[in-house]
Amino acid sequence: MAGIAQEADKIVGIWWNEGKTSKIKVEKKDGKYIGTVVYMIPEKYENGQPPKDEENPDEKLQNRSIIGLQILEGFVFDAKEKEWKDGKIYDPNSGKTYDCYGWLEGDELLKLKGFVLGMRFIGKSSEWYKTTL
Repeated sequence: MAGIAQEADKIVGIWWNEGKTSKIKVEKKDGKYIGTVVYMIPEKYENGQPPKDEENPDEKLQNRSIIGLQILEGFVFDAKEKEWKDGKIYDPNSGKTYDCYGWLEGDELLKLKGFVLGMRFIGKSSEWYKTTL
């Protein structure tokens, strides 16, 4: 059992998003894995402020900062498939939330795939790279 827990926790840590514009901290909370934006490159700032969640469909949330925003939620590890599944990913660029799963290639590359309507074979993939804060 300990081996499975160690395998599952390999996703924990700090990851650059695909464009290397944001760092996301993945951690385990209440038995599931979540991810929160903890850093954004200064080039993305506007008037010295980090970007806001302007595309959020909930107008009350459009003024919140992207930094501190939880963009991954609810992931559980499937030891048989060696993947994290049953999660959701929020894309602040579009304001949309997608069903999502992910897997590691080696220890430094996290591949995520967001999809809709339960159709895993159709969707958008993203590659995140292990880093430090």
